[in-house]
Amino acid sequence: MRRALELAARGRATGPNPRVGCVLLDADGTVSAEGFHAGAGTPHAEVAALTALAGPETGLTAVVTLEPCSHTGRTPPCTQALLAAGVARVVVAADDPNPQAAGGAAVLRAAGVDVETGLLAAESGALNERWTAAVRRGRPWVTWKWASTLDGRSAAADGSSRWITSAAARADVHRLRAAHDAVLVGTGTALADDPALTVRADGTEVAGEQPLRVVLGHRELPPHARLRDARAPLRQLRTHDPHEALAALAAEEVRTVLLEGGPTVAAAFWRAGLVDEVVCYLAPALLGAGPLAVGDLGVTGMPDIARLALRDVVRVGDDVRLTARPLPPVAPGAGDPTTTHPAVHQEASSVHRDR
Repeated sequence: MRRALELAARGRATGPNPRVGCVLLDADGTVSAEGFHAGAGTPHAEVAALTALAGPETGLTAVVTLEPCSHTGRTPPCTQALLAAGVARVVVAADDPNPQAAGGAAVLRAAGVDVETGLLAAESGALNERWTAAVRRGRPWVTWKWASTLDGRSAAADGSSRWITSAAARADVHRLRAAHDAVLVGTGTALADDPALTVRADGTEVAGEQPLRVVLGHRELPPHARLRDARAPLRQLRTHDPHEALAALAAEEVRTVLLEGGPTVAAAFWRAGLVDEVVCYLAPALLGAGPLAVGDLGVTGMPDIARLALRDVVRVGDDVRLTARPLPPVAPGAGDPTTTHPAVHQEASSVHRDR
């Protein structure tokens, strides 16, 4: 199963489908074939492994990181492929949370296949954490990214903002973009900055599919806007409602969204409870005046303070990247969440520093 998880990790981290790996064992427990899912429209891991077999075999065991699908989508059901190949036993790490595809284990058992589930389920869940959350919630996973000076400014008093962070941090942002299905900004940012919102390396667009560029708001983009070019698809959602925006993206099977700003739009997502992770690039610099990087979060006093669980601290060039996740609200009188919430203690050991 650990080998199957390694194979799954080779799959595409973005797109509508999860990452899945499969190892086929012969009747003696020897590996006969391997496979993984490379992305939507390509063979699923089980079919890829079966195709890699040198020839027909009996008594096969399929070790799969996710429950084999039982429905016809872009490809036929994996359960039928396993049955047609005469697989005798299937070992599954995690159940499929997608109601459209779940039920494969039951189908296989009904056909007389020996099925075991739950082996390294936590590891499989971690591999597809954002995809699983998106499927279960019916909306994309949202990562809020921003960059600021030590005094929390996103630009100088005259509005100039290039560049607050180092070249290394900006390159890291492009890797972050590449890990998401869509990049979202408001019309204010789109009109003021004329961003491209593409994934680039050394100033040049990387090869392959680019994230969907999403603009939230009613104002029209000018015809010459860089967001209108052919380098990546564009979707303008003419609404200010974050729930409505994510519902529209979910309908297009967008699983992950990188929220890049500006502060007003980002704060609206936060107030709506729709931010799953925060990534902040903090530059060792001071401006003393200028626009704040974060807008009004609805906090009026210390009892309402927005607490986050720190998951990762990494030095990137001369800057620091902090990754954190919102903590659930603490009931009045429950104590200081920074010392009492279990998530804080759980994550403390994962924080590391690049020296």
